[in-house]
Amino acid sequence: MDKDLENLKKLAKEAYPENKKYFQKLKKRTPKRLDLVMQEIHEEEFERTDCLSCGNCCKTTSPMFTYKDIERIAKFLKMKVADFVAQYLRIDEDDYHVLQSAPCPFLDERDNSCYIYDVRPKACAEYPHTNRKKFIQLTNITLKNTEVCPATYRMIEELKKRLPTK
Repeated sequence: MDKDLENLKKLAKEAYPENKKYFQKLKKRTPKRLDLVMQEIHEEEFERTDCLSCGNCCKTTSPMFTYKDIERIAKFLKMKVADFVAQYLRIDEDDYHVLQSAPCPFLDERDNSCYIYDVRPKACAEYPHTNRKKFIQLTNITLKNTEVCPATYRMIEELKKRLPTK
């Protein structure tokens, strides 16, 4: 996985124009089976991918925290909501609660495990969002995630093979 990460950003940037065009074409004529194909690719990829061997998403990005996430995690940490927000979160340019810094303060960098895994934010639980319904609505975030997540990069390469556009 380390070699993937070394080259991932470069590979993703090189593939970005092609991938953006690909998704634009898919949006114009979205195949009815897109979600099914993407679900299959997602499952196949995560049968062979161990996220704990990478952890790049936790090291470089921040999920959005919903109010429910904040309440749940604060309770788990035995903190007041306001104290949790003040200690760990900030409001980003899109008006979402996100972490103040990276890597994630809940990441155990020895083994890439998560101290709050059982109560982690919904955005973390759903990452990289490649097995969700209406996948076509998530293409912008998927393009960004190809630079962070080697599995996402590989899934998009596989999607282009299985569902080529003309």
